[in-house]
Amino acid sequence: MSSTQRSKAHMEAQGYTVAIVERWNPYARIRQDLFGFIDLLCVGNGETVAVQTTSGSNVSARVKKIADHENVGAVRNAGWRIIVQGWRKNAAGRYVLREVDCS
Repeated sequence: MSSTQRSKAHMEAQGYTVAIVERWNPYARIRQDLFGFIDLLCVGNGETVAVQTTSGSNVSARVKKIADHENVGAVRNAGWRIIVQGWRKNAAGRYVLREVDCS
């Protein structure tokens, strides 16, 4: 299971309706995120949440990517919460979530 699918299941379990908004661009041969940094768009619980998913070791790089992105101000001004979710395996072999709020 990918980090995107793990985050999708996690957010749905929290009561959100979730859409995967990251797309494969076959012409450029790259994945493109909504507004340049959003993999999942989640609505529910009275809010909209933009989620960037990654491996546990890349959380800091994704936080920096969001902080430096030209579109982050517009997303924040819209009142959306922005979070980075990083997944890593613990000693028992289970996936553990690290979440950083970038709002």
